[in-house]
Amino acid sequence: MVFIHRTWVLMILAEFVIMLMSRTTEAKVPAVIVFGDSSVDAGNNNQIPTVARSNFVPYGRDFPGGVPTGRFSNGRVPTDFISEAFGLRPIVPAYLDPMYNISDFAVGVTFASAGSGYDNATSDVLSVISLSRELDYYKEYQRKLKAYLGEAKAKIVIKEALYLMSLGTNDFLENYYTMPDRRNQFTVDQYQVFLIGIARKFVTDLYKLGARKVSVGGLPPMGCMPLERTTNLFNGYECMEEYNMVALSFNNKLSGLVNRLNKELKGIQVVFSNPYQVFLGLLKKPSSYGFVEAETACCATGMFEMGYACSRLRALSCEDADKYIFWDAFHPTQRTSRIISDHLVKTVLHKFL
Repeated sequence: MVFIHRTWVLMILAEFVIMLMSRTTEAKVPAVIVFGDSSVDAGNNNQIPTVARSNFVPYGRDFPGGVPTGRFSNGRVPTDFISEAFGLRPIVPAYLDPMYNISDFAVGVTFASAGSGYDNATSDVLSVISLSRELDYYKEYQRKLKAYLGEAKAKIVIKEALYLMSLGTNDFLENYYTMPDRRNQFTVDQYQVFLIGIARKFVTDLYKLGARKVSVGGLPPMGCMPLERTTNLFNGYECMEEYNMVALSFNNKLSGLVNRLNKELKGIQVVFSNPYQVFLGLLKKPSSYGFVEAETACCATGMFEMGYACSRLRALSCEDADKYIFWDAFHPTQRTSRIISDHLVKTVLHKFL
């Protein structure tokens, strides 16, 4: 009971700090609405029965108040920085987080679930929220928003909001290359085409629900994640280039999809937010960006890790996460997320500012 009480006190303090950080400028984009996986989950998985959680220390140690919110990071995640860049709140709260309500979600909300993907079968691997279920939550959110703001104002928010999608990595690393079902059904190229079909339908569904500004996120160089390097023992723990090539191929298909959607859906603005090259630049020349470690994770033993996330029982971590590109075996540090987010805002998302 003491632990629970202390946690809630810290969360309340963190919320107070965040409120002080919030900007008061008039934003062209009234809200940021997020769909995706652990790269942008802010705590939805805390509320469901799954092992894919990060609601324990040392996660969140650099978040305001030092609270493990459920973000797979030492601090904030990319969508938090994007929201702040658009003059909105410096965090995007999780839809299922009981600390927040529709007044908070009116300017930003994430439906993302760690372990999810485009493919509903991917969400089954770790029993998390599927993308189709994320869309159901969004429909529920629309009803709440209309009750809160009124029909007319809610429609404006829905139309002018920026919709961010960050998915796909788990479809390959946690599903296709880990579970046999999809490999028996598809070649890797066929699976990419299958996922592109799901992405097309999802954006079209958002469009039918009123969305007009959509960012489709690309894949990072996923073969360079510490977790994937562990499988490359005989090549000196180098990046798994096969996985990187798949990421490049899938990103090319996503880019083509974005071009087609812009032609097919009247009045929509879809952009492709591709983190691959900027992330690869960090990995190739970490010292140029002030990093000292690009291969192993901060929250780790100093060796290559076999686990998806930090261990509850062996919560070792580096002293300064800002010197590390990766926080845990699968996810970037807060500083890495900031650099990538700033790059995407300046090169892609600026058209919505």
